[in-house]
Amino acid sequence: MHRFDEPPDRRARQPDEPHPELSVVVAVTDGNNRVAYWSPRGQELLGYPPDDIVGRPLSDLLTPDRSRFRGHDGHVVGQSAVLHPIVGTGQEEAFLVTAVPSESETPSDDVVMRWMFEQQPLALGFYDREGRALRGNAAIRRASGFPDGAVRGLRLTEFLQGAVFEELERRILRVGETGETEYTEVFGLLPSEPKPHAWAVDVFPLKDANGQVRAVGLSATDYSEQYNSRRRLALLSEARTRIGASLDVYGTAQELVDVAVSRFADFVSVDLVDGVFRGELPPSGPPAAPAVLRRAAQGGSRRLPAEAVLDVGEIHTHPQSSPLARCLGTGRAELYDIEDPAIIRWLGEDPAHAAHVHCFGAHSVVAVPVRAHDVMLGAVLFLRYATFNEPFEPHDLTVTEDLVARVAVCLDNARRFTRERGIAMALQRSLLPRGPTIHPAVETASRYCPAGGSAGAGGDWFDVIPLPGARVGLVVGDVVGHGIGASATMGRLRTAVRTLADIDLPPDELLTHLDDIVTHAGPTYDAEDADSTDAIPGEIGATCLYAVYDPVSGTCSLARAGHPAPILIYPDGTTRVVDLPAGPPLGLGSLPFEAAELDMPEEGLLALFTDGLIEGRDHDIDEGIRSLCQALARPAPSLEAVCDSVLDEMHPDADADADADDVALLVVRARGLGEENMASWDLPRDPAIVAEARRRACDRLTAWGLDEAAFVTELIVSELVTNAIRYATGPIRLRLLRNQTLTCEVSDSSSTSPHLRRARVSDEGGRGLLLVAQLTERWGTRYTPVGKTIWAEQNLQQF
Repeated sequence: MHRFDEPPDRRARQPDEPHPELSVVVAVTDGNNRVAYWSPRGQELLGYPPDDIVGRPLSDLLTPDRSRFRGHDGHVVGQSAVLHPIVGTGQEEAFLVTAVPSESETPSDDVVMRWMFEQQPLALGFYDREGRALRGNAAIRRASGFPDGAVRGLRLTEFLQGAVFEELERRILRVGETGETEYTEVFGLLPSEPKPHAWAVDVFPLKDANGQVRAVGLSATDYSEQYNSRRRLALLSEARTRIGASLDVYGTAQELVDVAVSRFADFVSVDLVDGVFRGELPPSGPPAAPAVLRRAAQGGSRRLPAEAVLDVGEIHTHPQSSPLARCLGTGRAELYDIEDPAIIRWLGEDPAHAAHVHCFGAHSVVAVPVRAHDVMLGAVLFLRYATFNEPFEPHDLTVTEDLVARVAVCLDNARRFTRERGIAMALQRSLLPRGPTIHPAVETASRYCPAGGSAGAGGDWFDVIPLPGARVGLVVGDVVGHGIGASATMGRLRTAVRTLADIDLPPDELLTHLDDIVTHAGPTYDAEDADSTDAIPGEIGATCLYAVYDPVSGTCSLARAGHPAPILIYPDGTTRVVDLPAGPPLGLGSLPFEAAELDMPEEGLLALFTDGLIEGRDHDIDEGIRSLCQALARPAPSLEAVCDSVLDEMHPDADADADADDVALLVVRARGLGEENMASWDLPRDPAIVAEARRRACDRLTAWGLDEAAFVTELIVSELVTNAIRYATGPIRLRLLRNQTLTCEVSDSSSTSPHLRRARVSDEGGRGLLLVAQLTERWGTRYTPVGKTIWAEQNLQQF
């Protein structure tokens, strides 16, 4: 016997009886087989309103065999009738009458629509235009955690809290007003869910035959799997574009942290083998346990207290139980729950990480080795706190491995660059002058700024070269490119300039010879080896400016090969760009260079520089030159202050600018030698004048307090004047110059240069220049437009 309060599907089903899950309650009879209860579904199926059927005999509804129902108009409907006997309170027998579709007939559209609504996997709900819930299907009831009757008549925000549901309610009300369908994607936590889900939501109007909005429908699809996959792909895509932008080890590690924090983990740290920071490649195989690593970068969604975090750059010893040490040993990513015995053991041995893990309730850990070329560079630690409702899952290991694999390549590139840049910088430092050059004719100050960002050391260079006759050579140059190749080429050019300066060539001739060196240097390297530096290939490109300042005449002779012209700063602060023929860059060959002569004001400044100082992405060269002139014109207490002021004005953010070129700046203050430090005499071509020349020289040395130098000076004067009288033509001039050295010069109009030779025992002459060379610091010949000058220098510090 079936109880009235039990659903029909709870009783045993007869073999020939339709399945009760398809049954619909139609009516209930009393003990007299009259209809006592009429359901809305009965009215829907048979067309009888309750007033017409309640109280009538059950036989009015059925065919004679009680197997089918008759409709209100007398036709037999396609439903089978099933009578379920029940017992009332007075023990009278009554029936629960249900209808099910005949197995041989198609159910009605209304039944199918009801099944479709209720069994639809989409979460479906209906709301009136005021946003009050009308009805929801089984999927939406399961998702919300509320039965249909419990929320009917309530607004969405009255039983679901959060910004997500407030937005959905606003959309429901808006659709009810506008009649326009809206689509949105939301990510939120429902009461019945253990973790947030992603939902694709359509909010659409329900209109009557006249097109009026009568209600609003909402359908939601759980697309969490697709959402998570899309989020992982977006993370990897962003990593490809954001990680590796710099070639700095610390910067690359921090880029990984910035990408992963908050989007994938609450905290990320990158620890690397110490040698990586110096550009060294760690030994192959897993590092020895415990792992000693240096913190390269870290970051989290929350600020950690000082005792719960390591400082960037700090070396930490990770015990063997540490996830970092374990992943380095296994060579693969490791996933742990915070309650894992291995993690508990690790936290007991590592107080710093224990304080961190417990600070915000971390619940899961992933450690991934950083490996490049089968060498372990370090490891990355990912933590999730309570703010991430879901812990790391096994499929997250694939994401972390892909992410860290990208970082490993970038870190190895940064390591290689660090090594190369260190070599290039060391090479460049060894070649550039160290500190200001001390010279009586000039005061100098200089600056060299390596290229910013990933460019590294470049080919900019400068030099100050002491020349005979109290003169000084000033040179600044620029080799195109960066790295070891550019630095090595710069070193070769600098050496070549010094060699050519030693033979006392004028600036235009020196650049001509330098151009020949660059042009005709044969490529002795493999053309496929782009890093080879065995030659100075002309196509590498180089510019140079060479100047010779003579403190006796107060003039400066200059020539340039495709280099920016220098700037002259007068004592009153006015500036001008020196009008100097540009000349072609070095390496083009067979093109002439032209020199110009500049009168240097006493205590005036001359600024020589490379194009990196005046070029920029936000201005042209002319604007850069104007800005440089303004910076040089500002009063400054010293040349060092002038250099600092210029760099602050022209290149304030050079270190942070990845596209900045390297910069060389040389500022020179010219000083005259002074009449008291020089003496000169015009001599006739008469052998008798040699004795007079020796006497005059000795008198001058006595006046200078250099009597101890008289013997050697007499010998030099005697030999050089005698040679000029014997072999030269035209007037002869003797000059003595006193500064750090004592220089004796004899000039004549001949272009024939004397040279040392080995005199035989029987020879009466030929030993004079040998004695001069032995008794002086150095000697040589320089050519002038009207002849030559033979000079010899003595070091005054020996007297």
